[in-house]
Amino acid sequence: MKYQGGCHCGAVRFEVDMEIEQVLSCNCSICIRKGHLLAFTPRDNLHILQGEDQLADYQFGPKVIHHQFCRTCGVGPLGHGKAPDSDQEMAAINVRCLDDVDLSAWPVMEYDGKSV
Repeated sequence: MKYQGGCHCGAVRFEVDMEIEQVLSCNCSICIRKGHLLAFTPRDNLHILQGEDQLADYQFGPKVIHHQFCRTCGVGPLGHGKAPDSDQEMAAINVRCLDDVDLSAWPVMEYDGKSV
C-alpha cells in the first residue's frame, strides 16, 4: 500500500510503499523521548517527494541508524540504516507522520532498545 506523509511544517514530504502489519514502540533514549511509532521497509520503497535538503541527520551510540528530522519544525518522520545481521538498507517510518491513518489499526510491539 502506498502512504504519503511528512513533517509538521510541510517542508518534508515523502511517499512509501509498504505493508504495515504492526508498529514498533522502542524505549531507547531517543524514541522514548520523541514518542515515535515505527514501521520498517526496504529503503528502496521510500521516496522523498520534497525537502530532502531540509532533513538533518542525527546519530548516536553505535551510529548505525540515521535519525532524520526537519530542520524547520524538528519533527522526525523517518530514519534509515542497515538491518541487523544484513547488508540491506532499511527505512524506519514514523507512522505518526503518515497522512490520514488510524493508528489504532495496528498492534504495537514493545521493543527494548534501551538494553541493546
